[in-house]
Amino acid sequence: VQLVESGGGLVQPGGSLRLSCTASGRTFSNYDMGWFRQAPGKNRDFVASISSGGGSTFYADSVKGRFTISRDNAKNTLYLQMNSLKAEDTAVYYCAADPPTWDIWGQGTQVTVSA
Repeated sequence: VQLVESGGGLVQPGGSLRLSCTASGRTFSNYDMGWFRQAPGKNRDFVASISSGGGSTFYADSVKGRFTISRDNAKNTLYLQMNSLKAEDTAVYYCAADPPTWDIWGQGTQVTVSA
């Protein structure tokens, strides 16, 4: 499966963005999916994950209550709704498939939270 992220951009603190990750190739609905992020000079960190059917989700403590991961298997698309954004959420956001090794990655989309 190939993954392409979109929806990043510049947003003010307290604002919202929705990221999308569109899949092509193999059957998207077969894969558990996740979002990760990497800030400048830092490691790539886990943000959220969702099971193949969408019934189970998991979040990093830093985004719990502010971000929501979801998927539409009919549209082969993964989403990350980000609310109450903070400056520390600034990073390149990546979608990934096939845990636990996360062998499949998108190219990333930049999210910048700044006044």
